[in-house]
Amino acid sequence: MKTIQIQAEQFFELLKLKDTSMWAIFSQMIDGNEKEIVFTDHEEKILFSYILPSNQEKLEEDRKEFSKQFSDKLANFN
Repeated sequence: MKTIQIQAEQFFELLKLKDTSMWAIFSQMIDGNEKEIVFTDHEEKILFSYILPSNQEKLEEDRKEFSKQFSDKLANFN
């Protein structure tokens, strides 16, 4: 499995500048092979990772699950 390292702060700044979502970028990266995307801080310490699936259907399932978990966590803060 190929590993792709991404500096998180720069990545999320780019998303804001381009007014796009990380899911749209991930969708463009799908080529039939799983990839591990490793997000790092400016000191290259690993913050988190994501296994990019090999197909769009699994990516959509991941997006929905992420959205649900994120919404649940936000609800718990209120």
